[in-house]
Amino acid sequence: MASNISIPHRLPLLVVSGGILLPGASMRIPVNTPRNMNMVKSRILRHNTLSSTIIGVVPKDPELMKDDLSSLHPIGTAAVVVQVTGTNWPKPAYSLLVTGLCRFGLDSIVQESPYPVAVVNQLDKLPGEDVDSDSAELGDVADVFREQANALIELLDVTMPVVRKLKRLLDSLPVTRLPDIFTAIIKASYNEKIKVLDAVDIEARFRETLPLLMRQIEGLKLLQQAKKGKQGKLDTEDHKKNIRVMDFKKELRKYQKSINDEGEVDEISELEEKIKSASLPEHALKAAKKELKRLKKMPTALPEYAITRNYLELMLELPWSKNSRDVLDISKARHDLDQDHYGLEKLKKRVIEYLAVRQLKNTLKGPILCFIGPPGVGKTSVGRSIAQTLGRTFHRISLGGCCDQSDIRGHRRTYIGSMPGRIIHGLKVVGTNNPVFLLDEIDKLGKSLQGDPGSALLEVLDPEQNNSFTDHYLNVPFDLSQVLFIATANSVSTIPAPLLDRMEVIHVPGYTQEEKIKIAMHHLISKQLKEHGLTAEQIQIPEDTVKQTISQYTREAGVRQLDRKLGAICRAVAVKVAETRSKTSQEGTENKDLLQIKNETQENVNGSDVLEMSHPPDMPIVIDEFALKDILGPPIYESEMSERLSQPGVAVGLAWTAMGGEIMFVEATRMDGEGRLTLTGQLGDVMKESASLALNWVRSHAVQCGIETKPGTDLMENTDIHIHFPAGAVGKDGPSAGVTIVTVLVSIFTGRCVRSDTAMTGELTLRGLVLPVGGIKEKVLAAHRAGIKRVIIPKRNEKDLIEVPQNIQKNMQFSFAKRLEDVLQDAFEGGFPSMQDATAAVTTNSKL
Repeated sequence: MASNISIPHRLPLLVVSGGILLPGASMRIPVNTPRNMNMVKSRILRHNTLSSTIIGVVPKDPELMKDDLSSLHPIGTAAVVVQVTGTNWPKPAYSLLVTGLCRFGLDSIVQESPYPVAVVNQLDKLPGEDVDSDSAELGDVADVFREQANALIELLDVTMPVVRKLKRLLDSLPVTRLPDIFTAIIKASYNEKIKVLDAVDIEARFRETLPLLMRQIEGLKLLQQAKKGKQGKLDTEDHKKNIRVMDFKKELRKYQKSINDEGEVDEISELEEKIKSASLPEHALKAAKKELKRLKKMPTALPEYAITRNYLELMLELPWSKNSRDVLDISKARHDLDQDHYGLEKLKKRVIEYLAVRQLKNTLKGPILCFIGPPGVGKTSVGRSIAQTLGRTFHRISLGGCCDQSDIRGHRRTYIGSMPGRIIHGLKVVGTNNPVFLLDEIDKLGKSLQGDPGSALLEVLDPEQNNSFTDHYLNVPFDLSQVLFIATANSVSTIPAPLLDRMEVIHVPGYTQEEKIKIAMHHLISKQLKEHGLTAEQIQIPEDTVKQTISQYTREAGVRQLDRKLGAICRAVAVKVAETRSKTSQEGTENKDLLQIKNETQENVNGSDVLEMSHPPDMPIVIDEFALKDILGPPIYESEMSERLSQPGVAVGLAWTAMGGEIMFVEATRMDGEGRLTLTGQLGDVMKESASLALNWVRSHAVQCGIETKPGTDLMENTDIHIHFPAGAVGKDGPSAGVTIVTVLVSIFTGRCVRSDTAMTGELTLRGLVLPVGGIKEKVLAAHRAGIKRVIIPKRNEKDLIEVPQNIQKNMQFSFAKRLEDVLQDAFEGGFPSMQDATAAVTTNSKL
């Protein structure tokens, strides 16, 4: 060791529990605490200079708390890091080979996180600085120690490499270095080695080490006598000495390897005990024992060692037989669901049914529910509420943008950085085998070269197959039949058909205006007040203000935008409250100064020197329509029905989107031309076909519709028609706009305006029949939000109105159409008398 090495005044500390490093000795230290791991990553692996690899090794009593730095031993050993072994994946696991340099004393700890750093002072000399090592001050103790060291080496097997190394060290090293080296290799207790470490004085060090050395020599002599048969039966004391001799041979083997395998042996033993005590199924127990057998034969430096160890830890952490007890109180569950969410009757009914059947039969498999509805209606939050109602643990898995099947099934352990899938990882996190798993945004799964995650979910979401789900990483079947899976989606169209077939679909429509008001008054306002630090004594939001916010500032199926608007109101009031407090505090300080002056001039006045504080402005702050406009600005949505429908060629259709129902204005105009039909507005093929179908029906029924044409001429002769769907950047496609296009064409050809209070939906056939469509409730709610009073729907959709709340049905008028003639009679004021006569004639002829 070069003599120009210097010990820094500030050293990062490596805290060793139960082990003691002495100067001149080498030691393998496993890194198994967070602070030691941070020190290795930050100071050793990132630097290559010698000064950065000098650390302080400080012993700590293993019986004390691991994270307590106040119980560190005051004396440690400065050491140089010779080697770092281990792996970074899938979990960091390192061990350090260090060689002691010299002793140091702890002055103060200047840093505790992320790893301890201390100011130290050097207590003895570094290697290469022992110029007076054979000084006469040591007396006869050093000579006696050298003699006993030679005697120990003679008793050992000279063919062993470690013995030859000891002999060379005895001849070459100064005698002052020998006590530390020989103490490190002989059998000694923790307290005995601590005394040697604390012996800063060289002579005291010799006196502490010499009895240990002589005890070891005596044990070796007894062992040799036992082998030669010179001594018959050993007494109890000799037997104990014999045991110490055998332990000494083990220590020599460890020193020969320059590694302390105690940490690894304890780790494997601990894993073995956990496997024996864990209640694993038979197939899992067999796989765990097989991997443990491989782990025992594997060198710790191999990357496969860490992989196998992490695999066994995962096996032991999974809840193979641990479950949570369901709360099977139907009345309490119904009350809790009503308290957490307003409306959502279908969801609540299905959960109550599950609880009732579970109460009657304890072995019910977990259902696979899929909540489909627009954003902001509470699909995700109701999943968490269901878990609380059942008394189960809850785990959310976001599948939006997931395009790799290994996210579901995991990686095989042959790959670098392999890990289990999200299902197995979620079970490890929750710690029970019957949690509530929320698969969020299942309609937004993707595909890539790494496979199709939607196909990987087929086994997970199949009640007949998921009792033996096999993750690629785990490679052992796991029972998922008790897990309650809840999936959420905005649209059915993007969910793969095989996956949709395995789930029980429950549609979650949007809220009515009355439902939104109740949700805001009972849930949203109190939530926003709590988040913004306000109380009901400081702000009041009346019901009329909430209603105005819903109608003029939000037009959505859910309540997410409404929640944001209420948050904006609370932020504006919070500014006023904070300014008032600041102003009041400033005025109070001024009044306090005035009070002090008055006390100095009128010392004998009792009680009359108290000045009144300025009162804050009127509280609570009531948000009326004027305050609402100041905070949120001018209204975003206003009724435009009468304005848009004041001219012929405009009608209102109803459309379903993933965001909920929406109204859609359809416009048409005619001009001189060559009989062409122009469609604009980013339409799909279905919508284009509906427009062509509608135009051909109007052409063939021009007389019944009261359209004036010359006999023998076509309606489109020398005429071009342009049909436009506003919001051209929004894609529109679907079989529900046929009747609206017919109404627009009849309006533009007859010059009559469509009723401004009417909207319609439905598809047509070439013979004029009105076909049923989907999303009736969402479309009716959209019409209600827009202020429409009359809705024309297909006759075969009359049964779907049962889902529309009764208060909406009472405020609106519904017309049911079988044929396009029925639509036109209801869409125009006064209808078409000629069309009624033609319909009656057709009916009479059919009876004859």
